[in-house]
Amino acid sequence: MRRITYASALCEALDQEMAADDRVYLIGQGVNSPWYVGTSTEGIYDKYGPDRVIDTPVSENGVTGAAVGSAMVGMRPVVVHPRMDFMLLAVEQIIGQAANWHYMFDGQVSVPITIRAIINRGGEQAAQHSHALQAMFAHIPGLKVVMPATAQDAKGLLIGSIRDPNPVMFIEDRWLYESDGEVPEEPFEVPLGKAAVHRRGSDVTVVAASYMVLEALQAADTLAKEGLEIEVVDLRTVRPIDEETILRSISKTHRLVVADSGWSMCGISAEVCAIAASRGFHDLSAPIQRVTLPACPAPMCRVHEEAYFPRAADICKAITAVMRNARTCELSACNDDHNKLSGSPPTPDRTIFQLADSTTT
Repeated sequence: MRRITYASALCEALDQEMAADDRVYLIGQGVNSPWYVGTSTEGIYDKYGPDRVIDTPVSENGVTGAAVGSAMVGMRPVVVHPRMDFMLLAVEQIIGQAANWHYMFDGQVSVPITIRAIINRGGEQAAQHSHALQAMFAHIPGLKVVMPATAQDAKGLLIGSIRDPNPVMFIEDRWLYESDGEVPEEPFEVPLGKAAVHRRGSDVTVVAASYMVLEALQAADTLAKEGLEIEVVDLRTVRPIDEETILRSISKTHRLVVADSGWSMCGISAEVCAIAASRGFHDLSAPIQRVTLPACPAPMCRVHEEAYFPRAADICKAITAVMRNARTCELSACNDDHNKLSGSPPTPDRTIFQLADSTTT
């Protein structure tokens, strides 16, 4: 099968959907600019013209509102926000309007809008240009939130998002644009709400999304040299979240690390931890470890950025910690069994199943 980049996969998906359905159109700031969207829309304007590729002024709220209105009367807009941070200016249109109409009108109204939100980590862009805000939107009923990690999923999930009858937040990490992979030429859908297991293992489960999946796979390669078998689960969609795939993996490995490109407080990693603690508690043999952003805004200095954004080395540290803690828990359990046999009262260890937060600093 041919290999293409993540950005090219996005472009191909958009092209095929626009060719197949006249209701699909592209709108947003810089939709025809490589500086804004890379090669993810290359050639689309030349093929479809200004009626279906609308490069707008800097007006996030107005542009998104216009797209929401068009979706309600039957169009299928794809809205591009080249910096996710600035999409906050359109929050009322997304959360107050698009997410609610289907419910408020008892299913008689649909809002089939796809919102491409691009994360711009790194590059010394500082606090107002760099943040991953997926947890904020995953909190909202009525929205679906998609975060593809591979080129194949970028195409399949974008097609699935455009065809979905309700609003989808399609979150892209710009660091993924030049990564490549095998992608079928024909149109295909990846189902929303279904995770993927990219690597099988028996020692530790690493649940990740978007760019952190690549970091998790790199960490797994590194630790394989030490004899550890790491299972890497790619969420692909963070709302709805595929609980069953997560729980099946934990039931096999009994240890969990969660890697997310957002913050830990009330984040995607916290949701995965809650799923594991509430439904997979008895399968866990060690405290859960999390790899997330530090609890502060993004810095600008490149040296500080290198410390701020978590990478494969941080995931390796978390995996090492969960393995060490699992061994400690096993020894504690053995001691308790010995105490029971000898008649000595057991000493309770109330820290065994606490959720450990190993954010990088």
